[in-house]
Amino acid sequence: MTDREQARAFSTPPGPAPAPRIALVGHCGPDSWMLKSVAQRAFPSGEVVMVQDDASARSEAARADLLLINRKLDGEFPTGSGLDLIGELIPMKGRRAAVMLVGNHADAQAVAVELGAILGFGKAKAGTPEAAQAMRVAASRAALRPRLQL
Repeated sequence: MTDREQARAFSTPPGPAPAPRIALVGHCGPDSWMLKSVAQRAFPSGEVVMVQDDASARSEAARADLLLINRKLDGEFPTGSGLDLIGELIPMKGRRAAVMLVGNHADAQAVAVELGAILGFGKAKAGTPEAAQAMRVAASRAALRPRLQL
């Protein structure tokens, strides 16, 4: 291979990445719809799913690119705490998804990061460009891991 062919091979972009899958975990109905809109703006070709139970959250941890977990879980979870769920999902074998906490409390965000989550955001800032960028960076980390096909 000539130097020119090598340069072309390294400069050719890979094929399109699969559309990201974003899971909204433990959010009430109105917040789910608001966050779905925010996620769709950040990932126009992405798929957004709403998760309201523990088994589905664990399944999405292996399938999705990003889990946006509510600080206070709404739905069928053994605990009402998003931080407890993060503490269980982060070390889970086969986890693919990046994890972010959605909550306005800085102390809860700090605990989530200590558990291994990526710094999240509060619902008050969900529609900001900074939140969209944080979600894109988090999802791009998961894109480096294999996706579970069901």
